[in-house]
Amino acid sequence: MPTAKCPECGKPVDQKSRPFCSKRCADLDLGRWFNEEYTLPGDSEIPDDVGMPEDRD
Repeated sequence: MPTAKCPECGKPVDQKSRPFCSKRCADLDLGRWFNEEYTLPGDSEIPDDVGMPEDRD
């Protein structure tokens, strides 16, 4: 059975930091999310009225 590898550096995965090999690699990945370096597929813009309640007069 193949050993899982860290998506950040390719070293074997540590069960405590899964799916990464260490807290450092996990933190590097989290930093990329915070800096918006990763994107998810979908609309590139969010309409201004999303989440706004309807006017009820």
